[in-house]
Amino acid sequence: MANTYKKVYLHIVFAVKNREALLDKSWRSELFSYMSGILKKRGHYPLAVNGHKDHVHLLFDYSLKELPAELVRELKKASNQLINEHYVSNNLFNWQSGYGIFSVGWKEKDQMIQYIVNQEQHHESRSFKDEYLALLNAFNIEYKDEYVFDFL
Repeated sequence: MANTYKKVYLHIVFAVKNREALLDKSWRSELFSYMSGILKKRGHYPLAVNGHKDHVHLLFDYSLKELPAELVRELKKASNQLINEHYVSNNLFNWQSGYGIFSVGWKEKDQMIQYIVNQEQHHESRSFKDEYLALLNAFNIEYKDEYVFDFL
């Protein structure tokens, strides 16, 4: 085979530790832009990065250049540092351990982009817990309540 061809879209979701509402609306867009920059710097192509006061969604064209777990670790580490240095004092901010990662087909890509872009409106009527559990169920992922994010 002369070349390698791929098209892999990944949707990653992770939450603030203890699901605290620490992602303030006044600086959230800066955080999401920063996370998009991290994706680009690591060779991925961000399609939508957004979230709400207690979680973030990232949809991107995955380059296959690193393991998803390494990418998530670096995203959390760098964004955690940014938040603590510029937005939340006394190193109070941390991401919760764990994350959700879902594959998105190219036919569903545009629909998922709109879903992520509209997070603010979406969470006027639905909690993150309900959203996250619905994602797990939609992807037929078996889980135990005690191992899902710590919801307060």
